[in-house]
Amino acid sequence: MGRVTERRRVLRIRDGVAGHRADTLVAEEPLEIRLNGKPLAITMRTPGDDFALATGFLVSEGVLAAADDVRSVVYCAGAAADGVNTYNVVDVRLAPGVPLPDISLERNVYTSSSCGLCGKASLDAVRTATRLPITDPDSPRLTPALLSSLPDRLRAAQAVFDRTGGLHAAALFDEHGELLDAREDVGRHNAVDKLVGRALREGRLPLAGHILMVSGRASFELAQKAVMAGIPVLAAVSAPSSLAVDLAAESGLTLVGFLRGDSMNVYAGESRIALAAERTG
Repeated sequence: MGRVTERRRVLRIRDGVAGHRADTLVAEEPLEIRLNGKPLAITMRTPGDDFALATGFLVSEGVLAAADDVRSVVYCAGAAADGVNTYNVVDVRLAPGVPLPDISLERNVYTSSSCGLCGKASLDAVRTATRLPITDPDSPRLTPALLSSLPDRLRAAQAVFDRTGGLHAAALFDEHGELLDAREDVGRHNAVDKLVGRALREGRLPLAGHILMVSGRASFELAQKAVMAGIPVLAAVSAPSSLAVDLAAESGLTLVGFLRGDSMNVYAGESRIALAAERTG
């Protein structure tokens, strides 16, 4: 839809010299996600991959686990004053027989582009039981050298970031370090939802044997999204939160933080890290 970036006039000052010029900014617009016609959540996102974003969000909520769970995903009424559709409302319809969750959660969630799961009533409500559990504590086996290569590969895939400097990114890699998919969004959790939603719609869940790489910190909601999609490894260039580490330890997720150059911290699931034989003596 050509709405990923927008142009704005700015006053630019460099080395004491000022002048006006056009600057490219990342777009940010609300997306209302409806489930079987009933409003469920609103998230601030970068337009694009909206159907993947909506279905990925529903994977993280434990509603969806397979492509067959979805009957349809459509844009619906969300018109501006002049009658033009804003494409900011998406309705996901469940397939017959798929249980409708208790939307009497009455969350009316407003999810900002930075806070992920804001609006949850309690920690217990966030610990949704996954339908795609992580089962093998030793797979995939990853070397530190392979993990060290991932941030540069993710950065190379951030085309819109190069133009705006204002986007988070997430990528899926296979156990050999091959980049399978990368998404950018103003919200780090949205970028992950877009990855997971695309995988769902292609029938690739659970994402066993995959690595989720994110451009920022590893928050609780990102760890939860990895677990809900069956992803066994989450790697981040920055720090995890204590709750993310706790969730990783409880669920069998390998959590790697401060992945920069050949340095990293492994906070949970270290059995998947293939280290060289320890020196003795």
